[in-house]
Order: sequence, then C-alpha cells, then structure tokens
Amino acid sequence: MLRPLRTVVNALVTGVNRLDKSFSPSDTVTKLRAHKFTLKDSIYILHLLSALFWLTLMQVPPFPYKLAIPILYAIALFIPFTSQFFIPATPVFSWVLMFYSNQFLPSDHRPAVHVVLLPTLESVLYGANISDILTHFTHPILDIIAWLPYGVIHYTFPLVLAALLWLFRPPTLRVFAKAFGYQNCIGVFAQIVLPCAAPWYEIIYGLTPATYGTPGSAGGLGRIDDLFGGDGYKRTFASSPLVFGAFPSLHAAWATLEALFITALWPQYAKWAWAYAAVLYWSTMYLSHHYLIDVVGGACLATASFYFFVPEELRNGSVNTAGDKYERYDLESRRGGVDADEFASDWTVSDEEETPIAYRSPNPGMGKGRGHRHTASIASLIRADERAGEEGWSPIAGVGFVFPPESRR
Repeated sequence: MLRPLRTVVNALVTGVNRLDKSFSPSDTVTKLRAHKFTLKDSIYILHLLSALFWLTLMQVPPFPYKLAIPILYAIALFIPFTSQFFIPATPVFSWVLMFYSNQFLPSDHRPAVHVVLLPTLESVLYGANISDILTHFTHPILDIIAWLPYGVIHYTFPLVLAALLWLFRPPTLRVFAKAFGYQNCIGVFAQIVLPCAAPWYEIIYGLTPATYGTPGSAGGLGRIDDLFGGDGYKRTFASSPLVFGAFPSLHAAWATLEALFITALWPQYAKWAWAYAAVLYWSTMYLSHHYLIDVVGGACLATASFYFFVPEELRNGSVNTAGDKYERYDLESRRGGVDADEFASDWTVSDEEETPIAYRSPNPGMGKGRGHRHTASIASLIRADERAGEEGWSPIAGVGFVFPPESRR
C-alpha cells in the first residue's frame, strides 16, 4: 500500500521540480529570440486566424468584454510558468472556441441539416437501424450503466489521463494534447459543414426537416434527471452550441483515443480501457444520442489522429524501454534546472516497475522498503562481473592495477 503511494508522491515531486517556475516575461522573450522557427510553427498562424474568426462571430460575451479572452491568453503565453501549459494546450483551446462560437453563425450561411442521411446509411451499411433497436428496451439499471461512461467518466477521463501522463510519461503529454485537440477540431468542423440530426430528433420529430432554431435534447439522459429529481442534463443539452453534431461522435472518438494511448503506454490495462470504450459505444446509441455510423466515424477519426500525430516509437510502446544513462547505471535522474524539452529527451520508464530510478536497488529481491542511491563508480563495480572476461579491463581506471597489491622491490 505504501509503495504505490510513495511512487505517486515521488513522481509528483519530480514533476513539480521539472516545472519552469519563472514568472518573468523577459525569459519568454529570450527563449523566443533563440527559437529557430520551422515550417511546423506555421500551424500557430492557422490557430491565430481561427481565433480571430470565431472571436469576431462571438456575441456572448459582447464587445469589448470578449477582448478579455485573447488578452488573458496572451499574458499566459508570456509568463513562463503558465506558457508551459497553455502552448501545448493551444489545439484544445481552439476546439473549445470553435465549439462554442459556431452557434453564432448566421443560419442563412449554414448548410441544411440532414435528418434522413444517417439512418439511411446505417440501414444500408448494417442491414438495420441498430441504434433504434437498442432504444426499444430501457431499464433504470441500464440507464445507470449507460449514464456513468457517457455523462460522467467521459468528461473526467481526459483530465485524469493527462495527469497520469504528466506524472509518469511526461514526454507524451504534449503528444496527447496535440492529438486530442486536433481530433476535436476536425470533428467539430465536420459537424458544422455536415450537420446531422441525432436519433433523439427522429424519436421526437420523426423525419421532418430540421431547423437551426430547434432546441437540443438530453435524449436518454433525461431519464437520469427524472431518476435523481433534477434537470441538469435537460437544461444543458437544450442550450447546446452544436445541436446537430451527430456525426462523427466525439464521445466515441475520445474513448478510442484514450484506449489507444493506454494500450501503447500501459498495455497491462488495455483490456479495461477497451472495455470502457465498448460500453461507451453502446451507451451513445442506447441513450439515443448517436447512430452506429456516428460511433464508427468517431472511432476512425481517433485512430487516424493517433497514427498521424503520435510518433512510431510511442505507438510501439518503446517509450517504456530502458535506454538512457540513468536507467543503465541506476543513477538518480536530474532534478531542477531542466526545461520540459530537455527532460523529455532523457525520460525513460522501466518496464519492471514505476519506482523512480533513485529508489531502485541493484538487487531487486533484497532490501525491500529501503532506498539506495548509486554513483556511476559503484554502478560500474556492480557490473564488473559482466566485463570481467575482457582482457585488460578493470573496474578501477588505471593500467597495471593488481589485486591484491604486490610489494615492489
């Protein structure tokens, strides 16, 4: 019980130590001048143009109050302590801004809402309207099982996974933020240019044409409100900024991307991650929020995002292999004075256990509960037997060393 707690505390201390704690904007200016710009940096021009477009459309909060958003964001970028969080999260912020501000697009400039497209495609591709079949039988127990992954875990899982990555796989946190953010940007953009009604619309209004003034519906989550005597989900979905965003399902995309990252980084927990994803796939249809084709589209979007943005060595799990000098010689990893990029280049995690290098013993079966710190010299002596057969080699530098010492005459 104490060992996992010690591992978490030690990882937390290490994570705090590697943070840039400077609040001086001049440090950011210095880093910016020293930065060598490449073609990949041009993506931030696209983020800037996207932000200008959506901020211009935004009506709530009105001008000039909405100017506080870019001003506060710019301040966060110029302070080193906050910029180390805000720069990697830029794709996520772009998605949030796009998702919220799309409601202010004029209706006469938006494409027509597709009501028949998704159920028709589902019947053609799968031989039946699977989502409609799943909604025929409901029960309070099934409602709870569907509600937990769809209405609770879905919104907290990305934060929990990001915290775990920051603690135990710091180099991958930036990759996760990029894949997660751009996946959602692409998904919301697709929902804007190809608006499609969800199954709840068919249940309430049939296949009659939809208009953008139609309020959203909580679907099966309304039964959860009735079960607990509230109206939180009903009010939230009724005022949704994107009512006709059935395809692709970002619920399915989130769960798929999270399962892919867990499979790559912690393969021993892959079956639980995919079990959660499978239950969420079912819950999206059971709660009448998505058709099966929406789920398939969301899963495909997440898979494409994972393989496009995640490096091959991370996808293959080789980020877990021991390879740097700290791992090979049981050295304590560097503390303090290391920026995030430099730390990421040296960070490796052993497959044997999550205990930081500084707390591992060279003899795994001995001295449990005690921590040992080793210098390079001691580590070399420990491994002396591995090189004892090499001619002319000695664990102590110097030519002609003999043990035991011989007297000189």
